Amino acid sequence: MTTTETPPEILPVARYARVLSIAGSDSGGGAGIQADLKTMAALGCYGMTAITAITAQNTLGVRAIQALPPELLAQQIDAVVEDIGVDAVKIGMLHDVGVVRVVADAIRRHRFAHVVLDPVMVATSGDKLITESTVDRLVDELFPLATLITPNLDEAAWLLRLDAIGIDGLEDTANMLQALGAPAVLLKGGHLPGNLLIDLLLQPDGQKMRWEAPRIPTRNTHGTGCSLSSAIACHLALGAPLVEAVAQGRDFVRRALLAGADMQLGHGHGPLDHGHAPRATMRQPL
Repeated sequence: MTTTETPPEILPVARYARVLSIAGSDSGGGAGIQADLKTMAALGCYGMTAITAITAQNTLGVRAIQALPPELLAQQIDAVVEDIGVDAVKIGMLHDVGVVRVVADAIRRHRFAHVVLDPVMVATSGDKLITESTVDRLVDELFPLATLITPNLDEAAWLLRLDAIGIDGLEDTANMLQALGAPAVLLKGGHLPGNLLIDLLLQPDGQKMRWEAPRIPTRNTHGTGCSLSSAIACHLALGAPLVEAVAQGRDFVRRALLAGADMQLGHGHGPLDHGHAPRATMRQPL
């Protein structure tokens, strides 16, 4: 006669670094929620989502956007927070005032420790993803609640109602964005002309950090901003201070761009290679 022994219970001693993406869905898989989840998995974090809108898009552009009800967005956020918990939040496409209000309310109620706000306004293809009437509400309600905002130069110009921003105006632009209420600003220089790219970080205490790097020759840049903001959120969730989180986030995106530079996917702006060097799941003690 044989008996089946019950295996000993495994007591939990660790947990994942948990990152929530509040953003839109990209059916092409290169940006938005999909890029966020790929980035989080590649960096060893546990990714969760609260979807703001569903887009029909590919490497050539956005064909349609269908917003989800704000009430459903609130339920998504509450569901994951109340059961799983959140160490850091990345915020992407918020297309209307009602969605901005729901996200701001959730940040205040749940008191998220780290919030990275990527003010997504225009897709890589040039398609606008947010209504102009939403921009002011985004600034008023979410900038003060964010740990860091990560606009590119086109988004910064729209936020500040400027025509264009050149290399000589980076510091002034960052200062003006901080004056709007954002504690820290990462101004991304990917849209600068020429082969030298400059990213500028303005910290809460006024100190500035500048990174310079050569432009990577590739057409596969779809989802770069989404991936960077998600990578920064991951490193904040893992306990890195702000400057280190930004530096490591930039390093991940540059390596993903290099790895995917010679790949062909679609007929427009292809994605990064998010899975170029996956890391083991990062375990944190309870």
